[in-house]
Amino acid sequence: MGETPPRSAHAGTGGHPVTLGHERSAGASARVAEAPVSPRTPDDDRGLGGGGGLPRARAFGAERAFRGVTLAAGVAVLVIIAAIAVFLIAKAVPALRANSANFWTFEGWFPNDDPPTFGIGALAFGTVLTALLALLVAVPVALGIALYLSHYAPRRLGTALGFVIDLLAAVPSVVFGLWGRDYLVGPVADLSAWLNRYFGWIPIFGDGPYGNSILLGSLVLAIMVLPIITSLSREVFLQTPTANEEAALALGATRWEMLRTAVLPYGRPGIIAAVMLGLGRALGETIALALTLGSTYAISFNILANGGNSIAANIANRFAEANETGRGALIASGLVLFAITLVVNITARAIIYRRREFTESAA
Repeated sequence: MGETPPRSAHAGTGGHPVTLGHERSAGASARVAEAPVSPRTPDDDRGLGGGGGLPRARAFGAERAFRGVTLAAGVAVLVIIAAIAVFLIAKAVPALRANSANFWTFEGWFPNDDPPTFGIGALAFGTVLTALLALLVAVPVALGIALYLSHYAPRRLGTALGFVIDLLAAVPSVVFGLWGRDYLVGPVADLSAWLNRYFGWIPIFGDGPYGNSILLGSLVLAIMVLPIITSLSREVFLQTPTANEEAALALGATRWEMLRTAVLPYGRPGIIAAVMLGLGRALGETIALALTLGSTYAISFNILANGGNSIAANIANRFAEANETGRGALIASGLVLFAITLVVNITARAIIYRRREFTESAA
């Protein structure tokens, strides 16, 4: 059993002994060694084998063409964004020069007067306030739905419910606005009276009259951004590594503890990005807020009383009656909204790219 098999004819030049367990492979090696070897020619180095050089890339191929097309598309997007900014600035500068009030702090909107006076303060405040209230209502509901669809619901039920939620994103905003103005205004007025009766000591729950208010517009916006946040959060939760979830369950964690310790921390960048994308949608909404807000120009934290306005809703309501200076003033307000939404979207993309594994899984 400890014997050494005979070596091949060329083994005397320094081969190592092999055991009986490798006798067949050793014999095969001997037969290969005994085979005549043809001399190597320079042409053999042209292939991939034998340590030869790699074949030269073609001067023009499908990969290079695709790279050029994608580069051109990216540059075109940047050029379009820059062109929009230049257009807005060029159209807004004459109206801003003619304005006799402080554009950033003045709360009125009288660009058709002589001299014109208008300001963005109340409109920017209403835009941000309605969007933040909409997120305050929509984010907890969206995260709860996303967790249920991804980790609690059966697969068929989760797929069907996810499809129904995604359909909400396809409903036109004017439908939400008409529904909120004609059918939701009554229940919201009753809710506003109840909130004022029991929580009137809080400044945001002030006296009426109740009707078209910031609360009504925020609830409509919350329903509109709900599909965006839910869909993105669900995809993020589904990308959680199974090993992380199984490790938490193996340590004795309940399902909720597993979600809290494994799923939510892993998906935090994606959740933040989804929320900020929903914020961008809420900031730019036009028709729904034009139909549900009271179109007033005042900075007030009372979200129950009639009033409120936003930049996009003001453009939709005032553009038809505006003169040349008024149109310039509306374009100037649009420039401010353009800057706000651009900052929000850039911040959202930056948060997404902070975590490489989320970016790769989303792609």
